[in-house]
Amino acid sequence: MTKVFIDGSAGTTGLRIAERLENRKDIELIRLTEENRKDLNARKEAINKAQIVFLCLPDQAAIEAVSLCDNPDTVIIDTSTAHRTNSDWAYGFPELSVDFFNKIKTSKRIANPGCHASGFIALIYPLVESGILKKDAMLSCVSLTGYSGGGKKMIAEYEANNRELLLDAPRQYGLTQAHKHLTEMTAITGIKKMPAFMPIVGDFYSGMEVTIPLFPEMLNSANIEKIKSIYKVKYNGPIVNYVEDFAENGFLSANKLRDKDSMEVSVSGNDDRILLIARYDNLGKGASGAAVQCMNIVLGAEITTGLEF
Repeated sequence: MTKVFIDGSAGTTGLRIAERLENRKDIELIRLTEENRKDLNARKEAINKAQIVFLCLPDQAAIEAVSLCDNPDTVIIDTSTAHRTNSDWAYGFPELSVDFFNKIKTSKRIANPGCHASGFIALIYPLVESGILKKDAMLSCVSLTGYSGGGKKMIAEYEANNRELLLDAPRQYGLTQAHKHLTEMTAITGIKKMPAFMPIVGDFYSGMEVTIPLFPEMLNSANIEKIKSIYKVKYNGPIVNYVEDFAENGFLSANKLRDKDSMEVSVSGNDDRILLIARYDNLGKGASGAAVQCMNIVLGAEITTGLEF
C-alpha cells in the first residue's frame, strides 16, 4: 500500500485531493493532527515517511517543504507555481506528448500545471509542436473561472450572506499583465512572446473556459480544418478529448464540467477568425484531478483511477 502525505491538506486543492484518495484501497493517507499540521518537524517526518507527497502550499512554503525531503525515494507533486518552469522537474500534463508522460512516470519531482495555464497550453502546445502556429505570434487569451480558484478567502467572500454587490457580476483581474501563470504558459508552449491574458472570475463555484482567438497571419499555411485534425489526433481520451461542437444552443457554459476531472477541447469560427476553446474544472484537470492523474502514472495504476468523469 502506497503511503501518501498531503502537505497543505486544509486548503481547497488539498481537500479535493484527499476526497479523491479516501476510498482507494491502494493508498494509505498520512494525517497530522490539527495542532501538528504546521509543525515543521511533524511535516518533515511525514514527508520522508511518504512515498508520494502532494504539496498544496504557497510558493515559498512549497520550496521549503521540498528542502525538508531527505528520502531519495519520495515523489513530490507540487501544486504551487514554484517549480513549473524548472527543467529538473517534470511538467504534469501527460497528454502533451510521450516525452511529457515518460518524464512524469520516472521523475521524483513533478510540477502540477496551473489552472488557467492548463487550457492555454492544451490549445497552443500542439500547434507549436506541429509547426503551424508561428512562435512569434501575438496571442491573446480570455479565461473565465469559478471563484473557488481564489481559495478559501475568495470562496468565503462569494458565499457570505452580506457579500459585496460587486461580486454579482463577472470581474476581470490580472490587469497589470503580470499574472503568475504567464511564465509557465510561455515556457511550456515554446512561444516567444507572452500572450495578452484576460482572466475573469465569475459568480459560480468551479469550472473554467479558456478561449484563444487566431487569425490567418498567425499560422503557417494552415486553416481551421487542419487545426481540428491536430486536436483529434492529440486528444482522444480518456481524460482530454477533442469535441467537434460542444456549444449548448449557441452558448458555452464555463461550469459544464464542474466536479469532473476531464477536459474538452474544441475549435469554432471560420478560416478568417478561429476560436480555440478548452473547458474543464479549475479544481479538476486544473488542479487536484491533474495531481492525482500524475500520481497514478508514477504508481503504474490506471490513469483514471479515483478520478471523476
